[in-house]
Amino acid sequence: MTLKLTRRRDWRSQLCAYLDAVSRSQFQPGFHDCALFAAGAVRAMTDVDLAVGYVGKYRTISDGMALLRDEGIDDLSALVARHFSEIPPLKAGVGDLALVRGDAGADALGVVQGPSIFVLQRKGLGRVPLEEGIKGFRV
Repeated sequence: MTLKLTRRRDWRSQLCAYLDAVSRSQFQPGFHDCALFAAGAVRAMTDVDLAVGYVGKYRTISDGMALLRDEGIDDLSALVARHFSEIPPLKAGVGDLALVRGDAGADALGVVQGPSIFVLQRKGLGRVPLEEGIKGFRV
């Protein structure tokens, strides 16, 4: 079931403030990983916290994925599709979410910012071109 979230009036400035705040945060599963990064962006724009019940509940990506599988969610794409409508990545706008191929071939979630997708790297935020998106999701 997709959510119909309403973005705050000041969602752009809130999203920018969030991205700035996490730009130098180190990757840490269960606290600051790609799924929680995407959920944080959604919270900044809408005040809806999709990460409730997940933060601090796992310490490795494998454990996080096991937690999702226990809920019947097979992968990151299914997690996001649970809440948002899928769109072609090139149709994604600022603040939408995108699935990209991450390190070692694993999928990762990022936040669209114009022609780029902000993604987590080990020591902060990085950017990949929007064209590298595998799937997009309308927030």
